[in-house]
Amino acid sequence: MAEADKELHLDEQAEPAPEAEAPEFSSAEESAPEPVEEPAAETAGEPAADEAVSAAPTGPVYDESSPKKWYIIHTYSGFENKVRESLQSRANAFGFAHKIGQILIPTEEVVELRGGKKVTSKRLVYPGYVLVEMEMDDALWHEVKNTPRVTGFVGGGNTPVPLSADEVNQILYRQASSAERPRPKTTFEKNDSVRIVDGPFANFSGKVDEVNTERGTLRVMVTIFGRATPVELEFLQVEKV
Repeated sequence: MAEADKELHLDEQAEPAPEAEAPEFSSAEESAPEPVEEPAAETAGEPAADEAVSAAPTGPVYDESSPKKWYIIHTYSGFENKVRESLQSRANAFGFAHKIGQILIPTEEVVELRGGKKVTSKRLVYPGYVLVEMEMDDALWHEVKNTPRVTGFVGGGNTPVPLSADEVNQILYRQASSAERPRPKTTFEKNDSVRIVDGPFANFSGKVDEVNTERGTLRVMVTIFGRATPVELEFLQVEKV
């Protein structure tokens, strides 16, 4: 493709985000970019901040015999929904809607303790990235890359590499499973200093000795009567200090 075709026609008011490394989608838990939190909707009467974000696709997740494959496009952070809308509008206007399938902005539900109550909100799993199912060719590559606020495809230069079925399934599973079991808003590591905010040891401070991500629990060493005592707590019962 000509170098001129690679220039982006971006909105004049959009400020480009700092250069970001592409996430390793084959290991979503460990190497995904740090999620950017979306504002929480604390009551049923308030609209969810991410109501425009795509939901998980229904039906077959991935048909490897289909000409449409899943690709990742990089966007300005904070403009993921705008990119989705622009891409859908351009597809209809320029006649390539039949080559575009689902457009997904992965989210997950997270939970935190506020005032003694559990509050659930949503956040983007991969800020600055949008997953698109498409039947790739040179013309479509050009049209997608020139969508406002799109900075390019992830991987492969002029020939983007599609995600594998396992990678797509992993992303969708993470989104679906978080709806049933929201993840703790804050993550912890060994030796983190924490303060207990709930339970019989509230207001005690200590250090994280062990993290059990699967169970969502921590073993915290707390000084009680002058002695370091291990206390098992849930993620929601402590906060970092």
